[in-house]
Formats: sequence, C-alpha cells, structure tokens
Amino acid sequence: MASPDDYIRAAGGRRSVAPPRTARSGPALSGRIVAYDSYSLADPQMLEMMRMGHVSASGVAVSDRMALRNSTFFRAMALISGSMGKLPIHLMRRKGDLTEKATDHPLFSVLHRKPNDFQTASRFKSYMQLVALLDGAAYALKVRSRGAVRQLIPLARGSVKPQLSDTFELTFKYNRPKGGSVILQKEDVFHFSTPLSLDGLNGVSLLDVAADTLGMTIRAQKAMSRLLTKGGLARGALESPDSLGDEAIEHLRDSLREGYSESEASDDWLILEEGLKANPFGTNARDAQVIELMKREAEEVSRFTGAPRPLLMFDETSWGSGVRELGLFFVTYCLMDWFVIWEEAIWMWLLTPQEQQTYYAKYNEGALLRGSLTDQANFFKAALGPNGAWMTPNEVRDNFDRNPVEDGNDLPRPGTTAAEIAKEGANQ
Repeated sequence: MASPDDYIRAAGGRRSVAPPRTARSGPALSGRIVAYDSYSLADPQMLEMMRMGHVSASGVAVSDRMALRNSTFFRAMALISGSMGKLPIHLMRRKGDLTEKATDHPLFSVLHRKPNDFQTASRFKSYMQLVALLDGAAYALKVRSRGAVRQLIPLARGSVKPQLSDTFELTFKYNRPKGGSVILQKEDVFHFSTPLSLDGLNGVSLLDVAADTLGMTIRAQKAMSRLLTKGGLARGALESPDSLGDEAIEHLRDSLREGYSESEASDDWLILEEGLKANPFGTNARDAQVIELMKREAEEVSRFTGAPRPLLMFDETSWGSGVRELGLFFVTYCLMDWFVIWEEAIWMWLLTPQEQQTYYAKYNEGALLRGSLTDQANFFKAALGPNGAWMTPNEVRDNFDRNPVEDGNDLPRPGTTAAEIAKEGANQ
C-alpha cells in the first residue's frame, strides 16, 4: 500500500524543509544552508514533542492518555465519537424538487462504507471525531483518481498546521514523520474543527479548556490512592504531657509507619508510648474533601463535553421513562453541532464547485431517536396517514431493512386502500 508521502508527492505538495533536522545550529556556511525549525516554549507542538501534555493550574501535565483515564471524560469521548461513528452519512442528490441517495457517485462509498484501505467508515468517523475533540481539529489527505475522491487518509495528530496568507489563501504545513515538511494545498486536505474558535481558523481543543478540571481530578485520584494504600491522610494528633526528645519522636514515627501505615491496619488500635494521648480530628479528608471534589470535577467534565449526566452513568440519576427524552437532548444539544460541521465540511472540501450545486451530505440521526417498538409503530402510523401522510410505505419498510413492495412509492391518499388500512390501525 502506498504511504501518505506517496500520495502527497502525487498531489504536488511542496517541500519546505529539505534537509533533516539537526541538533546544531549556527551561521550558514559558504555554499550551504543549515535548515532548522524553531519553536516557542508556548507552541503546542513543542509541548507535544516534549510529551508534557497540557499543564493545568494544579501543576499536573494533562496528556490525552491521562485524560482518558478519567472515567467521566472517557465515557463522554466514547459516547460522542461512537455516536458520530455509527450514524451513517449519505451523499444526497437533488433532482428538481426531489432528492435521492447518490449511490452511483464515488464519494458515496467513501463516506458510507470504505474511506481507505485500513479503516471502515465507522472507525474513520470515530477517529476523526475524537481527534477533533481532543486537538480542536482533524485532518485527512484526499486521494483522487480520475478526478474523484477515492480515499481519505487520516493525517497524524499534531502534524498539520493551517496557514492563512496575507491574500487569504489557505494552505497546510504537514510535518513528515521522518523529518521535513511539505505545504499542502486546500484542495488536497479534508478537515473540520470544533464549533468554537478564537481566531476563526483553529478550533478550541477540549484538552486545553478542560486541563484545569482534569488536572484537579488527577490530584484527587492520587489523594484517594494514598488513602487506600497508606491508610489515610492526617487523621488526628498525638499529645504528650512531657516534651519528647528527637530520638523518641523518630522512634514513634518509625513505629507508626511500620505498624499502622498500610491499608490492612485501617481498623487497628494504636499502642501509645510515653503517656501519649490520641486526639482524632472531627472529619477526615476522605469524607469531607476527596469524594466531594471528585464528584464536583465529574460534573465539570460533563459541562465541558456537553453530554447529559445520565448518559455519563452518574449513579444518582434515574432513567425511568425518559430514555427517549435523553436521546433527544443528546442529539439536539450535543451532536447537532457536529452533524452540521461534518455536512458542511464534506460539501466544502470533498465536492467540486459544480457538484456543490447538486450534491450534499446528510447525517441520519434517526437511528438514535427510534425509541421502542411501540413508539416506532405509533410514529409510522401517523407518517402513513390517514390525515396527510408524509412517508410512503417503502420509506417505512426501508427503515427496517425490508425490501420495497410494488406501488409502495406513492403517498397514501384519503379514500385509498392504504389510507383506510392506516386509519383502521390508528383507531385500534
């Protein structure tokens, strides 16, 4: 299989840094040019290169892998990315006042079934969605054949940087994995970013804005780990009527550390020396701080991601009969922005100006809103009539992967057999 660099060379990408990077820098020698890249300490690529992650206010460097260890954050990322991955994207065609699936267009198969030689459509969409959430944007190289896009190859995270020239021409600087970089034209890159942007070009990274919350959560988890492994934080104070010498204090400290520091000793009683008296504190950190802090930070993660609390498996929330309403809330206030972003990006970056007049992409979110069989039955009864049908029998059958029937492509009209059957079914 050809490498991304092969496709880039075929696309006409220009190499901007020919020699490999060197550890030495200095004045250019006669007849030679020493090429190197310089980074600001605040440059995200510098942080990524040093594997420091996103530094939070708590002093913890939050990387993507550390963030995904947080159960709430992981659930939110899996929920959003998985939902965007499993929902189908269809390339649609306008024919006068009618629309239809453009199954004969090469892009239909790329979006719906096989975007490249090593990913299925769901894996590609889930990956691109997760990258956009974590980094603020996702990029893929377009591979054409006979003028049509035949493959979409995801480009490595952190390897692409959009650039807008003084004449407002958009290009992309792509850093090769083995060194050097090329300039890719906008016609060669499929990309989209998060809804929020501070400069109109780069999307806001979720890891950036949630770094403080995730860093505090990591701190709380470490404190909880210490509670379980060491037996607790400071639980109380030891008082003595007499002053203790350095040797007695050190002996007491060693005795406590060896005999009462492990989790197995959490219910043991202290054997005190030298007339010491134990004064336990009224509350401990486990009950008053750590658990409460972790719960609050989990709610903060929920706000950053936009995923409803019940869908993040908060145990104090109930499901009951509100599953459909939760799905509707999730689609409307969390996924709808991403539906529009994907559809617009496909229309803008994967279709030619001529095709844009006729074709468009459409996410099918109905799979998340199907509800129970009873809800579906009531919905399709209403869709088929008898008072103004808006779906044909074959459209209903298509929702259940059933073959079309003869004369099933027309809307039921009042007085017809189909309308009478629908009316009788509605009255039962």
